[in-house]
Amino acid sequence: MSADGSLDTRRLRETLGRFATGVTVVTTFCDATDDETGGCGQLPHAPGQHAWGTTVNAFSSVSLDPPLVLICIGRERSIHPVIASSGRFAVNILGEASQQLSDCFAGAPSALPRSAFCDAPFHAGPGGTPVLDAAIAHLECTVEQAVDAGDHTIYLGRVIAAEADHDHELPLLYFRGRYLRIERMATSDLRGKPDV
Repeated sequence: MSADGSLDTRRLRETLGRFATGVTVVTTFCDATDDETGGCGQLPHAPGQHAWGTTVNAFSSVSLDPPLVLICIGRERSIHPVIASSGRFAVNILGEASQQLSDCFAGAPSALPRSAFCDAPFHAGPGGTPVLDAAIAHLECTVEQAVDAGDHTIYLGRVIAAEADHDHELPLLYFRGRYLRIERMATSDLRGKPDV
């Protein structure tokens, strides 16, 4: 606690950083023909669809029946009004080799050009959202509900399409402000409840 009794933001960040998470890039299309900004935020765009993305680790499964997931998007992120306008998004789960993509979509220093969708090859999924070719799994969702929560919006999404690449690499993980890679899992038997 700080002197005035409020929770110290730095300490909260350090504490939450002890929870290891997967790394995802949330993507959507905006249509620059809809209105002046085309639902594409405050930046001018040529007519047509434009792909937007941002790195997100605040992602969770909510329910299998109905199929629901949630993401938390900071209201300062440029993709925030785009998701609100389009009403759909994809969650792209990144593999170990995608650290540069994660950094670029997060706005961190990266050799990849942020302004060009980070040079990330993608295709339109059956749900009409950009799916990253580098993703080891992805889910396409329509927004069921948006809840304001502090400086973020919680988007509850209904999953309309999902696919996992079973022959792909291991996931990229994030812990204490750094990326982690899984080493023992590749050579050791998994323990615990079997995946069904």
